[in-house]
Amino acid sequence: MINIKEIAQIIAKNNGRLYLVGGAVRDKLFNIANHDEDYCVVGMDYKKFEELFPTAIKKGKSFLVYEIDKREFAMARAEKKIGINHRDFEIISNRNITIEEDLARRDITINSIAEDVLTGELIDPFNGIEDFKNRTIRATSSSFSEDALRAYRAARFACKFNFEIDDSTYELIGALKGDLKYLSSERVFEELRKALNTEHPEKFFKVLKRANILDVHFIEIYKLIGAVQPTEHHPEGDAYNHTMLALKMAASITKNEEIRFSALVHDLGKGLTPKEAYPHHYGHDIKGKGEVIKLGERLKMPKSWISCGVTAATEHMLGGIFYKMKPSKQVDFIERVSKTRLGLKGLEIVVESDRNCRGTRKEHVEFAEIGKELLSKINGKSILKKFPNITEGIQLKNKIHQERVEYLKEIKEL
Repeated sequence: MINIKEIAQIIAKNNGRLYLVGGAVRDKLFNIANHDEDYCVVGMDYKKFEELFPTAIKKGKSFLVYEIDKREFAMARAEKKIGINHRDFEIISNRNITIEEDLARRDITINSIAEDVLTGELIDPFNGIEDFKNRTIRATSSSFSEDALRAYRAARFACKFNFEIDDSTYELIGALKGDLKYLSSERVFEELRKALNTEHPEKFFKVLKRANILDVHFIEIYKLIGAVQPTEHHPEGDAYNHTMLALKMAASITKNEEIRFSALVHDLGKGLTPKEAYPHHYGHDIKGKGEVIKLGERLKMPKSWISCGVTAATEHMLGGIFYKMKPSKQVDFIERVSKTRLGLKGLEIVVESDRNCRGTRKEHVEFAEIGKELLSKINGKSILKKFPNITEGIQLKNKIHQERVEYLKEIKEL
């Protein structure tokens, strides 16, 4: 591996300058783990860079990026928006573009810092270091508005660091509402996925709600706002507030993104309840299936995500009353849910997040271990050993079910 200072020295000898830029600088300054290193080359064009580093791997479509030993290098550039799509930019890259001009095109101030590789000098023309210390997400410049995805990126960074977005940036985010519809589903989903993998995923939706853009790509979640619930069971307020708390709780229990997503969508059916039926939401578990599918397909989510979300929507109510069900119903539930992608443990986390969303944990939910034990102890192999004359097929299936019911009855009597 070539030492990065050696690369910087080669560039410097040819009248250029090498800077570490973006999140890598931010994370280095504040001791945050980061696996990506992005570098900006100032005072040099593509032709000269390729001449100096002939083994560099070319990447990128709209503009060239070079990879050397898993580090990425780009020539300093400025950008000008010329259309509505995210690739509709005029890229201006030449040896006269300064590091300050390159930083000015970036989204938020905490991502607009550079470090001179040779001297260690920090270039921070937009006060990103101060904003990080003040836990603030702020647009670097008015160029923030040139890419609508930055609305979701700002929300995602607010999640990642649990920072607040300043008022002027909220205005810029809200002003992008009309342009958001032109974003590709893939780009929106990727920001959602990254947000769900932060410690505070609920903040992503709170930012979109405050900026009045939640209804663009997340209409099913938007419809939960104002969906009144029974106050004795939900003192936290409407179905939207409940969902945000459930997502927050799920994030405290698991890092699994599919389970966190399942907690997010478990109550989407409540958004379809007619106002005259409030505060009750009869049948919302069944109605939720279609809402999950619509959201998932619109954002081109993986089928596994949609499958998990559907299970959470349709089964969370029964999971919440598992201990009240008769053994026969409990076995039906265990057998059915165990075959799903979400599984018993995943659904148990969703149900616990739902029932204990305010953090009280008054209702401890337990059915995953019971189910796991039941399925491992009583199965086709154990039944054929106990009843060697039984016929495989429907007779065996029915006998397995019957023995499982009897097993749960015995547990209840203990």
